[in-house]
Amino acid sequence: MFFDLSPLEIVVLLGLAVVLFGPDKLPQAAASAARFLRQVRAFGENARADLRNELGPEFEGLDLQDLNPKTFVRKNLLGEGEDLRELRDELNRDLRNLGSMDELPPPRREPTPLAAGERPPYDADAT
Repeated sequence: MFFDLSPLEIVVLLGLAVVLFGPDKLPQAAASAARFLRQVRAFGENARADLRNELGPEFEGLDLQDLNPKTFVRKNLLGEGEDLRELRDELNRDLRNLGSMDELPPPRREPTPLAAGERPPYDADAT
């Protein structure tokens, strides 16, 4: 619904507004709230227009929604027509087709602790 408000919550908010502002000042309060929302919307539009003008023609197709991380990944990594489920299914299929464990790299071994007084190995190339 409207901002995820149920009809009952909207009625309660309207009743609260009548109690707080009174029936004589409620139209003025609603008009000033609408004026404020128009100003905020105009401010946002002006900011977007200034951003587009400052970035130049190479960013003509820039949509601010594309900066959302989910949208960015979906659009740039997966492409327009692909879906995350398709990618997951493809990865699962590839994992099943890997075959035996001989094709996988050997697992990492945990280093063994040094004995008392034993010097750690020294790698001249690593330092």
